Amino acid sequence: MHPQTVDPTTGKWVTTAVRKLEEKGFDVNLGTRMTADAFTGAADVFVMLSNDSDLAGTLRMLKHEFGFRVGIIFPMPSSRSSKELVKTEPDFMAHITDEALAACQFPKQMRDGKGVFRCPPKWA
Repeated sequence: MHPQTVDPTTGKWVTTAVRKLEEKGFDVNLGTRMTADAFTGAADVFVMLSNDSDLAGTLRMLKHEFGFRVGIIFPMPSSRSSKELVKTEPDFMAHITDEALAACQFPKQMRDGKGVFRCPPKWA
């Protein structure tokens, strides 16, 4: 908690529980997999869905050193795209918009052979 405060009753520092929703090592694993696929000829075009600038080196290598076509799909509006990823000069770029995500959602209520089921209220 910033600034740190002292509990007036106990005289102890006030602490806050933090739940950190951060992946670790994904960028390295993705970069390694893409490089392995390039060496084995498993792909002709490499497309990454990320905004993680740590992957710029992998994309740059695939495109400029190995001659593959590369693309980036950013999971946010263009104003927030990683400048480092854009500098890799991908062959194509796209952005996932709120409208595109909304168009991909199932209806709030659906029916199957067992009856009607609904989207949980927390998901709406």
